[in-house]
Amino acid sequence: MRLLLVDGHYYLYRSFYAIRGLRNSRGEPTNAIYGYAKAIRKMLADLRPDRAAVIWDCGLPERRTTLQPEYKQNRTAMPDDLRPQEDWLQANIPLFGPASLSLQDTEADDLIASYALAAARDGAEVVIATNDKDILQLVSSNIRIYSTAKTDAPPGGFALLGESEVRAKWGVNPTQIADVLALTGDASDNIPGVPGIGEKTAVSLIAEHGSIENLLVNTAAISNPKLRDKIAASRGLITANREMVRLDEDLPLPADWSSFQILPRYPELIQALHECEFKGLLQEVEAEAGKYQTMGQQELF
Repeated sequence: MRLLLVDGHYYLYRSFYAIRGLRNSRGEPTNAIYGYAKAIRKMLADLRPDRAAVIWDCGLPERRTTLQPEYKQNRTAMPDDLRPQEDWLQANIPLFGPASLSLQDTEADDLIASYALAAARDGAEVVIATNDKDILQLVSSNIRIYSTAKTDAPPGGFALLGESEVRAKWGVNPTQIADVLALTGDASDNIPGVPGIGEKTAVSLIAEHGSIENLLVNTAAISNPKLRDKIAASRGLITANREMVRLDEDLPLPADWSSFQILPRYPELIQALHECEFKGLLQEVEAEAGKYQTMGQQELF
């Protein structure tokens, strides 16, 4: 059983900025919708999952904003042309087959983590579609990352990043990714890192000491005196950062992952794409709709 979990807002923004200026005859923006539709269909074709869901951000958890009140305060407001497309996608993703869900005051990363680990415990293979480095800490023998990035995959193709791929790319094991981020911080989320410590130094420290916990109890073992002083002076920040990047793994789940059957609702999907005026995509979907009556989802793609 293969479960696909999609980071909703990552693909929303990626689609919006990858395709610009697309509108229907009524002047409504459709660029993000089009890019997202193509991305979702490619994932289903590439991975042939048995279950799938798109998970969306829905506010910030109190534990993170309490630790660091400036968390994500550097983010710019969503573009006006994107907001109605976000609403359209959250409502209409189920027409393509996957479920679409969120949890109040919860970031997608945490809900993805809870679903991924629950499914893995049940023996499922889990694939997460995202470019968020925080999620890499979940990678294990049965949880992998779906990537179409040029640095990971061949042109037009995809890659599944497992433990060995993460280790080769980062220089540490997936379970140590959060320890590296505790030192470097994350500028995109407004999480400050230890001054003067970049990724290369952070990876070296974690590779040598194994974890943030070991590093902080053995600062005397750091041979470089300047580096030793930086770590000692930033102990509180490092501890807070490690908690910030920790993913919640046991959130209450809005629905059981086994219920995420991929059941395209073709008549409604065709009508929705017709209103968006996607001619080529509409023709593809209409052709599939006829085949779907006699073929299963696995054969269809």
